[in-house]
Amino acid sequence: MSRARIAVGFDFGLRRIGVAVGDTLTATAAPNGTLPHHADGPDWPAIERVLRLLGPDLLVVGAPYNDDGSPSRIAAQADAFAAQLAARFSLTVERADERYSSTAAHSLLREQRATGQRRRAVSKGDIDSAAAAVLLGSWLEQNRDR
Repeated sequence: MSRARIAVGFDFGLRRIGVAVGDTLTATAAPNGTLPHHADGPDWPAIERVLRLLGPDLLVVGAPYNDDGSPSRIAAQADAFAAQLAARFSLTVERADERYSSTAAHSLLREQRATGQRRRAVSKGDIDSAAAAVLLGSWLEQNRDR
């Protein structure tokens, strides 16, 4: 039996970066808040604090595509973010198609609210963090045997 590896997922955005944490043993992921993305770039000290706290073995960054599979308008910035994560923290950075992660996250949160599992209103940050969990969970499930 192999040891569980901790993975942190990022849903890159130009205002916020959704964060999720999961593991390779259960192949599940949970939302873990958002981090700011300022006009001059990601909040690197905040990212470092999160990574130090969670102690991941690998990182997964969403690759934003349009519905037709072409790169989205922020794809180059997401690629640069993924490259900077790898360089700054010396961790493996994997990519995951995030095409429908925000839509899936919004639907899940709306359903939780309707059934009473969630009491407070859904914010954009909640959606970003849940989207990070969706994309990380998908990546973990697809890479279960790695």
